[in-house]
Amino acid sequence: MTDTTDATGPLRDPEAEPPVFPQEKAPGCPFDPPPGYRRLQAEDPFAPVTLPSGQRARLVTRHRDVRAVLDDPRFSADSSHPDFPRMFPRPVPQVLKGTFPRLDGAEHLRYRRMLARDFTGRRAEELRPRIERIVDARLDLMEKTGGPLDLMEALAYPVPSTVVCELLGVPAEDSPLFESRTRVLINGRSGPEETQRAKDEILHHLEGVVRAKEKQPGDDLISRLLVEQVAPGLLDRAEVAVIAWLLLAAGHHTTATMIGTGAMLLLENPEQQAALRADPGLVPGAVEELLRHQTAMQIGMNRIATADVTIGDDTVRAGEGVVCQLASANRDAAVFPDPDRFDVGRTARGHLAFGHGPHQCPGQSLARVELQVALERLFTRLPGLRLAVPAADVPFWHHLFGIHGVRELLVTW
Repeated sequence: MTDTTDATGPLRDPEAEPPVFPQEKAPGCPFDPPPGYRRLQAEDPFAPVTLPSGQRARLVTRHRDVRAVLDDPRFSADSSHPDFPRMFPRPVPQVLKGTFPRLDGAEHLRYRRMLARDFTGRRAEELRPRIERIVDARLDLMEKTGGPLDLMEALAYPVPSTVVCELLGVPAEDSPLFESRTRVLINGRSGPEETQRAKDEILHHLEGVVRAKEKQPGDDLISRLLVEQVAPGLLDRAEVAVIAWLLLAAGHHTTATMIGTGAMLLLENPEQQAALRADPGLVPGAVEELLRHQTAMQIGMNRIATADVTIGDDTVRAGEGVVCQLASANRDAAVFPDPDRFDVGRTARGHLAFGHGPHQCPGQSLARVELQVALERLFTRLPGLRLAVPAADVPFWHHLFGIHGVRELLVTW
């Protein structure tokens, strides 16, 4: 068996079975991507892989290549395509009307424009004082309760959940329901029936919120969509509920995970924590470095080629699935020297933690402010914060949904 040169890429064994994706992380290295991705990044940046669904796809690991794929309209995000690369061995999903991240082109842009004003950098800064009050209230409760306690439950989950509920106009008392149901959807252990039941519960509840907002609108996103989009017939009520569900799910779980992971990373790197204490002006840059170093979307962003596309030395054929490995791209030494080092003084601009191109995360400015406030306030108010268990015993999320980070973080002070 010999390697042959393929016109679509580097030397590959044509008879070899593609490696399974995702790979396992190295034992004792929960903060780092699987080491095999570094080899692929150097030797085969569009490597064929086998997904858990049984499908084959191309794994993209270099920063410049991931950017190129996510920028190119010939790579579609439409998951209703029968050959779209899927992590789960399930039937092709029905894409609910309003699921704008799975749309392309003008239709995707139409939804993005509806939401744009609520997720600008300026709007996020306007919300900073409110976010500071929410964080301080949670820290007040932590100090009153005393440790040890789970930082995820005490701070990391409640802060972004409260913020996004207020932004949408969802009653604060509904926040625990959405948190618990969202975890069913993303825990990687729920069966199809339980997953569908959780999704139905969320959507049913949000449809009730939408109906209530029609009768009594407020100064919030759901009310605005009802007035500006539903009233003139541009959206229907069900679409508003789906959009709210997407924003709730994306707006609290990933940010919560990054708050917890950032706290643990700083606890495990006391010299970096000391640098932040000495110079709070480093906090915004430190958050960018955290996002780069601990990219929440470890699995990546999936696409399907709608035409033959050549990027560098590789050609992806029409109909081939592609998985853009964001975490590997953010550890690309060609862009970030000494990429495995966590350095709060690094200039980490250009990272791909929020994706890239037309489908990049619309809520990234809000997430940045939440992370800045939560981590700065946490370590300022609790200077004696420390882990209450050995670092090796801290559980991380490891599942096919792709969210990486701390699942539970027992701390004391």
